[in-house]
Amino acid sequence: MTDKPANPRDLPPEEDGAFDEAENSPESEAEPCEEAAEAPQTPESVKRGVDVIKKHWRHAPNGPGVYRMIAENGEVLYVGKARNVRKRVASYTRLAGHVNRIARMISATASMVFISVETETDALLLEANLIKQLKPRFNVLMRDDKSFPYILIARDHEAPQILKHRGARGRKGDYFGPFASVWAVNRALNALERAFLLRSCSQSFFDNRTRPCLLYQIKRCSGPCTGEISMEDYAELVREARDFLSGKSRAVREQLAREMTEASERLEFERAARLRDRISALSAVQGAQGINPRSVEEADVFAIAKEAGRFCIEAFFFRAYQNWGNRSYFPRADATLSESEVLDAFLAQFYQEHPSARCVFLSHPIEDSALLEEALTARLGLRVEVLAPQRGEKRELVDHALHNARQALGRKLAEDASQQRLLAALGQAFSLASAPRRIEVYDNSHIGGAQAIGAMIVAGPAGFMKAHYRTFNIRSADITPGDDFGMMREVLTRRFARLAKEGERDQECDAFPSRPDLILIDGGRGQFDVAREVLRSLEVEGVVVASIAKGADRNAGRETFFIEGREPFRLPPHDPALYFVQRLRDEAHRFAIGTHRARRKKEFTKNPLDEIAGVGPARKRALLLAFGSAKAVSKAALSDLEKVPGVNKATARLVYDHFQRE
Repeated sequence: MTDKPANPRDLPPEEDGAFDEAENSPESEAEPCEEAAEAPQTPESVKRGVDVIKKHWRHAPNGPGVYRMIAENGEVLYVGKARNVRKRVASYTRLAGHVNRIARMISATASMVFISVETETDALLLEANLIKQLKPRFNVLMRDDKSFPYILIARDHEAPQILKHRGARGRKGDYFGPFASVWAVNRALNALERAFLLRSCSQSFFDNRTRPCLLYQIKRCSGPCTGEISMEDYAELVREARDFLSGKSRAVREQLAREMTEASERLEFERAARLRDRISALSAVQGAQGINPRSVEEADVFAIAKEAGRFCIEAFFFRAYQNWGNRSYFPRADATLSESEVLDAFLAQFYQEHPSARCVFLSHPIEDSALLEEALTARLGLRVEVLAPQRGEKRELVDHALHNARQALGRKLAEDASQQRLLAALGQAFSLASAPRRIEVYDNSHIGGAQAIGAMIVAGPAGFMKAHYRTFNIRSADITPGDDFGMMREVLTRRFARLAKEGERDQECDAFPSRPDLILIDGGRGQFDVAREVLRSLEVEGVVVASIAKGADRNAGRETFFIEGREPFRLPPHDPALYFVQRLRDEAHRFAIGTHRARRKKEFTKNPLDEIAGVGPARKRALLLAFGSAKAVSKAALSDLEKVPGVNKATARLVYDHFQRE
């Protein structure tokens, strides 16, 4: 099998076919290209990069694998795969003919690393994994890689529970999804509870009920916890829910309709009314999902739109003939790349984390479709088809996704333009040399010094950059509880000490910087002085510090600003920059308070049994089932603890001694 020309993600279109002659010749490998050596316009930096690549090329594997191009400071610039790494690397040894992106990448290359694999499929998977971990600046990067929520019908209890699930599938049960958003899952769960009356309560809540809860009263649960329904009848409800979520919705509705008719004929009007309400709930599930396919049972649909050098990929998920939602992605990619090239790179990273459907429909054909099919088939265990449909209902689904992609990209561009104007206005209001590219806002939250946390939010040209948000657990023993100045000092010291330790990456002009241009502190003169002191002690330069004081009446619009080199000042009440600063401050408040509340709630709900080393989830569950609560366990005699099934004498002694010490 001959190696294909260099991938378009690696080479510009005019370099395609660089190896045609070499591949058809009897020679087993391509030699580095020397034909453009005399080009006088080639920059010296490109020549140095080419020399480095030639040196490493001699040791490149002559087979499938992955290569990394690395800068002088150790930053990974690019991760690529190839059927023949030696031939692919040789394509970078030209001195001319590269687009700017490739030329910059070659110029910055100081070393290369190669990894050999058995097959090209392995290379595809390894490439996607390395891109996700290393986030090279010259690769197409999938920015939003959060896991999708699923609906889980657990099968680890005689009365299965229906619930929302995200993350690893460690619990025994049936998983249905993915859903594009938590909102879509919650909406579906509410309707499914009304339709099938399955319990959604936790295990401990279920085991300790003595009478039905409110969900039973409002007809969203059948009450298996207190025997309001037999386990045989409850199992039938579970079967109907599984059938509905598996695509047998018509059969389930027809069965419920027959039962409703039979109940009304027997004059069982209350039962008929309950069945009627369940049918209505099922109709609500299907009717709220928008476009539902008639002939496509299961598919992932991806459509990509490009405008003004930006890309948007719209993903729709269809399962069981139902639309389970969509999500927009805005990958970071060079503007010179085509839609097919960006979509090709995106899909490999997307399916690194998410399971695929049996059909993947694309708006643009991709070069690695056969390779992607092979990788997804191996992972799913079923035949996966990847294609760009041209007609019929499949094409209608793609066109619908493409329409949504164009609309989402238009909204994103409008939002970014508005954000750029706000950044420019803020830079002018604070007398900055230019509009800030990265703004960091800091705030603290605590109650009397308890569960104290510091929070950092980040904003830039694309709005709030939530992937860059950070929280800091205040851990210094020298800080007096409630000392806001001390907490701010610790937060800023840890933030900029770590930035100095990790080093600032040599950022491209279109990449989001790791170092802030502007720091906003929610506080008055005291917090401002603390921030300046920290930055001076760490020798941080080029970062402007501003502090926001609400004033005596604490009314919005009357904030006083402190900036080094200027007297305290206020902005006009209707200044857009003032509204922007208020939004930044409010977002920092929201993030800090939300994080603090979550930590406080975790402390409040902490189980005393969690503090006992050697008592894991299984034994904790056995103790709670035997005694009903942790408080009852703490008062139990040693002989009673030893009688608990699954708890041996050594563990019983451990638990008993722990509470005796308490």
